[in-house]
Amino acid sequence: MDTKRARVVEELKKDEHVRRELEHTSMTEKAIEVPPVRSAEKIRVGIYFLILVAAGAVYYLFRLEIFGLPDRYNTLLERVSLGVTAIVVVLTIGAVVRAVFIQSIDNAAARFNLNRVVNLLVGLAIVFIAISILFANWYTALVSFGVISLIVGFALQAPITSFIGWIYILVKMPYRVGDRVMIGQAKGDVIDVGYLDTTLWEFGGQHLSTDHPSGRIIKFPNSTVLNTPVYNYSWSLFPYIWNDIKFQIGYQADLKFVARVMRETAEEEVGEAMMERVRTYRELLQQTPVDQLEVQERPVVVFRVGQNAWVEAIVRYLVEPRRAGPVKTRLIKKMLERLNAEPGKVLFPKGDSR
Repeated sequence: MDTKRARVVEELKKDEHVRRELEHTSMTEKAIEVPPVRSAEKIRVGIYFLILVAAGAVYYLFRLEIFGLPDRYNTLLERVSLGVTAIVVVLTIGAVVRAVFIQSIDNAAARFNLNRVVNLLVGLAIVFIAISILFANWYTALVSFGVISLIVGFALQAPITSFIGWIYILVKMPYRVGDRVMIGQAKGDVIDVGYLDTTLWEFGGQHLSTDHPSGRIIKFPNSTVLNTPVYNYSWSLFPYIWNDIKFQIGYQADLKFVARVMRETAEEEVGEAMMERVRTYRELLQQTPVDQLEVQERPVVVFRVGQNAWVEAIVRYLVEPRRAGPVKTRLIKKMLERLNAEPGKVLFPKGDSR
């Protein structure tokens, strides 16, 4: 690997998504580095702990009736101190989760969204505790909350599952905005990932035979990713796909001539710049199990025996996913023009002999 390409590879490794994929596909086991908890987080947890001790002490003082207050006031203050203790416990748990688990996530967007989830859960817990202090005893509130949660859980089963799917997308990142994906029968570019659903800008579809955008959008619940394979055409470590073009030629055709024309035409269209980029990404693949496969940056021509007494000449090349359709169209035109210029060497099927 030359010096220039080595520098490009090192720059790519600094990309957040490339680094993440390299860590996930690394062939060697390595210890998971957990970033140290920041001083501000430590101070916050320490303050919560001191408040928790103080609130717990006050609760037991009221419970022992040391202050000699009337039962009505003593019971109320006892419940308030217990509620404050529970709120501090919830806040402490939230702070620990943010400091230890969320802080260790490399992706800034995922950290932001997971912090929102934690804040939402902490807020709901505090609201429930406050309502319990004001309107009911803990046992009644807990039973009521359990019954309500059961009813709401059945009624909102699909949205809740989709919300869990959203969290899965944030953490595991099977796709992100801008990726070209196929999920089930849905194919398109991801334009939005919401709390409950994902939106694709469809390409292809039932009205088109190519990968051109159809003009329609597709929405599906995020829960789909939990039980359906996701095909991502925009892998950070190798954002290219293989395409091929197939022609039927006669057994007596000049195979060397056909292979040369198809290969040279594909190389002209793909371009040296594209092939250099593929070489660069191939260096990244050497650090993953994919390195065991043959990844060639130049087009390759292979021949196979067809089912209709003809030889199939196939040229295979790498291309960027969004350029696959236009590149194939231009290649077919150029190849046919050059091959038809030498019909005696190619022997294309004619008329009813196809």
